[in-house]
Amino acid sequence: MPTEQQIRAEAAPSFTHKQVLEILAGLMLAMLTSMISTSVVGTALPTIVGTLGGQDQLAWVASATLLTMTASTPIWGKLSDLYGRKLMFQVALVIFVLSSVAAGFSQDMGQLIAARAVQGIGAGGLAALPQIILGDVVEPRERGRYSGYIGAVFGVSTVAGPLLGGFIVDNMSWRWTFWFCVPLAVVAFVVIQKVLKLPFTRRDTKVDWWGATFITGGTTALMLLLSLGGKEFDWNSGWTYGLGALSLAMFGLAVVAERRAADPILPPHLFRNRTFALTSVASLLVGAAMFGALMFLPQYLQIVKGMSPTGSGLMTLPLVLALLVSSIAVGRFVSRTGRWKIFPVVGMLLVGLGLFLLSRLHVDSSLLLVGVDNAVLGVGLGATMQILILAAQNAVPRADLASTTSGVSFFRSLGSAVGVAAFGAILANRLTAELISLAKAAKLPLSGGATPNLGSPEAIHRLPAPVLEIILEAFTRAMSAVFLVGVPIALLAAVTVLMIKEIPLRSARSATPATADPAAPPVTVGR
Repeated sequence: MPTEQQIRAEAAPSFTHKQVLEILAGLMLAMLTSMISTSVVGTALPTIVGTLGGQDQLAWVASATLLTMTASTPIWGKLSDLYGRKLMFQVALVIFVLSSVAAGFSQDMGQLIAARAVQGIGAGGLAALPQIILGDVVEPRERGRYSGYIGAVFGVSTVAGPLLGGFIVDNMSWRWTFWFCVPLAVVAFVVIQKVLKLPFTRRDTKVDWWGATFITGGTTALMLLLSLGGKEFDWNSGWTYGLGALSLAMFGLAVVAERRAADPILPPHLFRNRTFALTSVASLLVGAAMFGALMFLPQYLQIVKGMSPTGSGLMTLPLVLALLVSSIAVGRFVSRTGRWKIFPVVGMLLVGLGLFLLSRLHVDSSLLLVGVDNAVLGVGLGATMQILILAAQNAVPRADLASTTSGVSFFRSLGSAVGVAAFGAILANRLTAELISLAKAAKLPLSGGATPNLGSPEAIHRLPAPVLEIILEAFTRAMSAVFLVGVPIALLAAVTVLMIKEIPLRSARSATPATADPAAPPVTVGR
């Protein structure tokens, strides 16, 4: 266990409240830019395909960014240890900006997919590094009041992305869905250059290239399986088994490499830290439950309720506002008391309740009811996401801050990919079964075979009334199954958090040996 002298030696640099807010503004602007840019493309995809062609490559436009973002997240944390937080953050911004410009100039789908893959690398850095930098700037006790704002960025980007995408496509060229972020990223770069002054001592060590290769390779194989399975190839196919085996083999080699590395990317001793291990599992479950809901709720609103993409985006405002208020309020309370455990437990129970309420929606459910259900879900997410990262950071010495933060973020991104893939498969299978059952009961022929291509929401609502009624009911039942599957996942996350031993958040005034996780190994602070 670290000594009191070691813990005090790790105290964060001293910044005034005004300086922290200035730094936070730059971090949030960069995060908002990258998150909106990853979600804005969905609205523009039909127009992009109409211009560039390549309908068969459509899935890769979204999957390429998600793949590289998830795979690169743990790498950025270690690079920031070696070369400095500020430099790596600015490198991530530059990569993101250049790839965004390249995506906007793409002349075919191949160029666009390549640019999106590089964009994901930059987005991975912009997802992990702000949390790490905030950990350097303030101690965990004071960090809560600021981390709530970072958590709120996610909610804002969830709504702003589709809305902005719809506006750009309707009024400008689709290429501006990639270019609009450039000025914002430049401003973020300048702000961070001006206000972020962190001490940095270059460490005499080597990059863990073997670990980076195997972690990236295993993640890439798994993400390809989850992103393309059931779309580009059947789940029961050689591609599925081959990618699954490759992923397991690469992760196994990563474990061997990390145990032998002098300075590993994901230090094995972190997984012996009970708090880090359990917050990583909880974050994976949170990611699965969260994106399972957020990705498919707009489909219910557009297909069943007949709303436009812009309208369905506006209907998520109750979720975003609730997440914003919850995240900020919880962050302030945690900073004032130092107690945090109750919030992710209650938060995940509320997420489970919100998913259950969404599963009870019918074809004729009111939009007010949808908004209330969304708000319950938003309160739960706001009380959970940032607190898990904060708890993990609080349980490790400062030397492990970057690896811990990027590790927890990595597992949340991985959970998101698992959730989208699993819930998407459930939706497709259940929809097919319900369509067949309802059509048979109504004695209506089902064209298109066992898995009919329903077309766009507009095309669906132009169908004859008897057929439309069956499709809307089948889709509602399928969505109900998706949301119900998310309920036990949320409850399991709550149970996982309950297993964590609460360590009151430490501050510069209360850094004592009692605040350290007893499961953490001895550390020597080098800087």
